[in-house]
Amino acid sequence: MELELPEGSLLALYIDGLIETRDDDIDVGMRCLGTALAQPSRSLEDLCARATEPFPGQASSDDFTLLLARTLSLSPAQVASWTLPNDRTAVGNARHMAARRLTEWGLEDLRDRTQLIVSELVTNAVRHSTGPIGLRLIQHQVLTCEVFDTGANSPHLRHARAIDENGRGLFLVAQLSRRWGARSESGGKVVWAEQDLDSAPSHGHASGTPRARKE
Repeated sequence: MELELPEGSLLALYIDGLIETRDDDIDVGMRCLGTALAQPSRSLEDLCARATEPFPGQASSDDFTLLLARTLSLSPAQVASWTLPNDRTAVGNARHMAARRLTEWGLEDLRDRTQLIVSELVTNAVRHSTGPIGLRLIQHQVLTCEVFDTGANSPHLRHARAIDENGRGLFLVAQLSRRWGARSESGGKVVWAEQDLDSAPSHGHASGTPRARKE
């Protein structure tokens, strides 16, 4: 099922430990949560703090999880999208189009790094899928590169050995980006990578392990 949410919508994902106590049923918890989230213009951090406070007169007795997200819309000037044929020309064309758009956005400092990310992601798409490939760049707080392909399998990070000729693509993406991940979409999947707009790369890892996220 797919739903279209208007800009500014607040989405709350949680487990029953947040809204259920030993003394009150789940309906009471639902009302309390609704009250806590009734000011969607507040920051997500403030809303989380309000929503996770114990109910009046109650002590928290269970583990809970709460994830809040707010929808937004982007202007056409912040997004660039292309569809590429799944053939040997895709990688070079993708690099060229990405470089040209970053120049138009005034992000020349990110051009070389982005071209490497685009190369690796599009190469993987050509190698592991058969249909058209989608490339999208999004400029909003961070620079996001997304590559869509028709393959069903999620990518897996490999640590290639010194003698291996292949297998370094996603590891390189992880090193060049602040974070990366994959999500399923109708007809295939999207692999994405984010870069900071105004700082050096964080190498996308913590404690020596590149940070990946699967959606």
